[in-house]
Amino acid sequence: MDGFNLRNLALAVALSTSMGAAFAATSNNFVDHAAAGGIAEIETSRLALEKSQSADVKAFANMMITDHGKANDELTTIAKKNDIEVPDTTTLVKQAKEKILDMRDESFDAAYANNQVKAHEETIELFKKEANTVTDDKTKGAVELKAFAQKMLPGLEKHLDMAKKLQAAHPSK
Repeated sequence: MDGFNLRNLALAVALSTSMGAAFAATSNNFVDHAAAGGIAEIETSRLALEKSQSADVKAFANMMITDHGKANDELTTIAKKNDIEVPDTTTLVKQAKEKILDMRDESFDAAYANNQVKAHEETIELFKKEANTVTDDKTKGAVELKAFAQKMLPGLEKHLDMAKKLQAAHPSK
């Protein structure tokens, strides 16, 4: 895989961190990072549907779009119910597309698989931290966000296992 693809994939993987940081003024860091990470998963997976010819990559990408779409909807519902500001989806999608728009086709499957492993490792770390927080019931939405993180972890770990299998099936050249 050439440096061009690696550079763009590194940008895509960094989306959850960099995009989340852009919304540091909102009232909940977990919501910011989880929303940004979910959008990044969806956008990189949409790109995989366009660029990949591999059935296993397309099937995984479809699952990411569905699962992370549902998770983002649930997160948004919890946040709004508790008056927690949610990053603007349109802005997140635009940023995600700008960062991955110029990826080229060669070695795309390997690049996507590597991206999914790294992104899910980072997301699991974020969700474990939230799931293990000691909540103060006075903090708006803290109990619900902790429960959301705990509920999502098994699915995220399943995604990581599947991404590792995809990575093994599509090794970098």
